[in-house]
Amino acid sequence: MGIKAALSKPLAAYTHARDQQWLQHPEKAQQAIFQQILKQAAGTVFGKDHQFSKIKSHADYVKAVPVRDYEGLKPYFDRVKKGEPDILWSGKPIYLAKTSGTTSGTKYIPITKASIPNHINGAKNALLSYIHETGNSQFLDGKLIFLSGSPVLEEVGGIKTGRLSGIVNHHVPGYLRTNQMPSYQTNCIEDWETKLDKVVEETLPQRMTLISGIPPWVQMYFDKLTARTGRPIKDIFPDFSLFVYGGVNFEPYKAKLFQSVGKKIDSIETFPASEGFFAYQNSQHDNGLLLLLNSGIFYEFIPASEYFNENPTRLTIGEVELGVNYALVLSSNAGLWSYSLGDTVKFVSKNPYKVIVSGRIKHFISAFGEHVIGEEVEKALRETMRHFPEVSVAEFTVAPKISSTETEPSYHEWLIEFASQPTDLKAFEQELNTQLCKLNSYYDDLIKGNILQNLKVTALPPAAFQSYMQSQGKLGGQNKVPRLSNDRNLAEGLLKV
Repeated sequence: MGIKAALSKPLAAYTHARDQQWLQHPEKAQQAIFQQILKQAAGTVFGKDHQFSKIKSHADYVKAVPVRDYEGLKPYFDRVKKGEPDILWSGKPIYLAKTSGTTSGTKYIPITKASIPNHINGAKNALLSYIHETGNSQFLDGKLIFLSGSPVLEEVGGIKTGRLSGIVNHHVPGYLRTNQMPSYQTNCIEDWETKLDKVVEETLPQRMTLISGIPPWVQMYFDKLTARTGRPIKDIFPDFSLFVYGGVNFEPYKAKLFQSVGKKIDSIETFPASEGFFAYQNSQHDNGLLLLLNSGIFYEFIPASEYFNENPTRLTIGEVELGVNYALVLSSNAGLWSYSLGDTVKFVSKNPYKVIVSGRIKHFISAFGEHVIGEEVEKALRETMRHFPEVSVAEFTVAPKISSTETEPSYHEWLIEFASQPTDLKAFEQELNTQLCKLNSYYDDLIKGNILQNLKVTALPPAAFQSYMQSQGKLGGQNKVPRLSNDRNLAEGLLKV
């Protein structure tokens, strides 16, 4: 065992013991953050506009600060982007994380001196938690790859600006720098396919032990490795033992990815975003993600069924219930205030508080009143694949298909890129429809009432999603394909590829 692996074990034990302090008092930890961030931002433009100095309780805060998304806070973000100080947080941010928005175009999310530890420590503690539970630390002695965006930063309003993964790249601890792959020069390549070819070239001779990235882009990396060598990943990298991922639900990719590896390996799910690092999987024995309640972020939870109400219920951590879909709202030391992230979560444990990411609040199909959400389509597909073990899926999305005639009902079209197709596509289609009916009563009623006909599956050619994303300039990095759309834009784009 190398020195890094050996030293990580006492550090992991120390971190675990320290975390028990807030884990045992989660509501107290959240209240402390609530009071601290309000006090520190009271003198900012936003704090004065919303009379932070008069807020004494969460009820006061709810009255003073409405829930807004990026668009709602954009006048403040625009002033931050111009380089004005003391707008959302004291001083200026040290970074702006540049990310794609669905309605707002490019978003610029502030990262402050106070909030950068949230991003760095979240990822570090996810690994230390794994080491503490499993005793496996030998991966630290091998090469670690983080498939990420370019670390090259530009300046906007005098503030360093770039993709979150590129920003975080500058904060990789020194003791891991010698292990990190790919090289800085390769990470700076903007074109994803060119970059991936170079990553393959650099990593092939190395002893890779940990691989991290968004599952569909890691799958592309694995495919290129296997195409180059004709071997499964376990033979190329026999010491590869840990996969770290986040950003999308792993389940639709899991079978194909592990098939590419050729053996079962441990994995750690994380929940990062430009707005913060929120949770990580702290046990190999369940899929729940430990919500980080002591990391500079104060959370509010809106029942998803109320999200579009004029005055939705806003709950704090002590008020949540298990099994309910909540829209995640956060206020933080990055200068985000009652900011609607857009993600929905569902609590699977309250001791400690653990969540699963259930979807996007605005990613649903309700073209006919069915309100089908991402969690439902992913679960329907997963359950259907259990009945068709020969099937593996590379990528998929779902869109409404509105009938042009009165005699033939409309339907949901599932555009699926199969890595391995079902032997009977019609039977697969029928089972998928049955599973979705079980999961969504509104959809079931529309099927039974002949308002909708059974869903239809359109099998797309290999690399269809990759080609489409490339055509949109969104190949690689942190770009993800929406699971659901209320229109046909994505579907028609894929069908033209």
